[in-house]
Amino acid sequence: MAKVTHRKIIIFLSVIIAIITSIYFTYYKYTNKTVVLEFGTFVGSMYDVPEWQSYKALDEAIHKFEKANPHIKVKYKSGILKTDYSEQLSQRILKGTEPDLFCVLPGDFNTFASIGELTNLNNLIKNDKTLDLSKQYGTAVKSGKYRGSQYAIAKEVDPELMFVNKTLLKKQGIKLPSEDWTWDDFYKICDEVTIDKNKDGKIDQFGTVGFDWKQAVYTNGQKLFDENGNKAIFDNKGVSEAIKFIIKLNKLNQNYIVSLKDFDDGNVAFKPFPFSTYRAYNVYPYKVIKYGQFEWECIKLPKGPEGENTGQLNSLLMGIGSRTKHEKESWEFLKFLTNDKDVQLDVFKYSHGMPVLKDVVESKETDKELSKYNSKGKNFIDKKVLSEVVEQSIVTPSFHKYEASMDIADKDIFQLINSGGDVQDTLRKLNYKLNTYLKP
Repeated sequence: MAKVTHRKIIIFLSVIIAIITSIYFTYYKYTNKTVVLEFGTFVGSMYDVPEWQSYKALDEAIHKFEKANPHIKVKYKSGILKTDYSEQLSQRILKGTEPDLFCVLPGDFNTFASIGELTNLNNLIKNDKTLDLSKQYGTAVKSGKYRGSQYAIAKEVDPELMFVNKTLLKKQGIKLPSEDWTWDDFYKICDEVTIDKNKDGKIDQFGTVGFDWKQAVYTNGQKLFDENGNKAIFDNKGVSEAIKFIIKLNKLNQNYIVSLKDFDDGNVAFKPFPFSTYRAYNVYPYKVIKYGQFEWECIKLPKGPEGENTGQLNSLLMGIGSRTKHEKESWEFLKFLTNDKDVQLDVFKYSHGMPVLKDVVESKETDKELSKYNSKGKNFIDKKVLSEVVEQSIVTPSFHKYEASMDIADKDIFQLINSGGDVQDTLRKLNYKLNTYLKP
């Protein structure tokens, strides 16, 4: 009887051990299995400037991330051009085969957020004690918000600056404007440099090209819509001032349409440019190819009576697909791309944009990157000025009909500027048209 009991105990214990072992191996298998994330990206520069190391920064980031997270592998499809990226991504979304997380271009963000394609990140941010978004530029964070919720996080940003032909100003005996220069300063210089150089009766040197009504509105501190896109606010004094200033500037050219070729040939004093363009063409060989015939610099945009020396901010956003099966792992990689200091410094090394982490931009490592290609070993722009420009930049409101609304406004205001109509009356009618269009 004792032997039978002993045998039963052995069998019972063996079964228990087998069950525990099975549970352990099952748990180990499913908690330590390799998760493969697909990341959606494109080849080349977001900023449409020469870039020869498209995947280097991403490959280095993936290598570092996978080393720290051995159970996660990140893959991406190479060779997709930026010009084809939005269309290809949209097609994959329609088929339900989109990547787990992906780059979101400025023109796509409102659409993807509005149709529910992007994961709302609010809870992930709230529950993640390792993330501090206050370390990023506030405007960069805001660029990833849609109707008050965070649907994407910026990896890099591209502020707007004023490109100045220093050689032209020097010939005219004009000093480079100060950082806090105004519309009045801007107009005075444009008036002074707009001349007929070869004395043939036609103006052939000009003040500015590319400074349009939107830049005037933003540098005058004006908003064109409320935050959620429920209301257009074009019919106010500040917007009217901006349009009138553009009309005043254009009159200096006596009906001549200043072109980019005029600027490239060294015959224009000012042109607004993204920071990325300045970086791309400030180094050899592109500096020689593009703007080698004159000396140039970049400064802040001039401010209007009610504004600041700032322009619009463009951001390269990263979002998580709402149908991903790997939200936790996608979040870890998204957080890594946008908040790891080494990855952020690589934005300066391999891209033409600007990191979103303030500490990285204002670090000594940034000094090295900004001065690397300068023959005199100097920074081509003050990094504190860069920080100020980003912090003060305009982030356009995010709502589904924004791009279409701006197309409507562009057409009406272009006609206004070139026809000489009544500014206030035209803006009032435009405002009514847009508010009618924006109604649900």
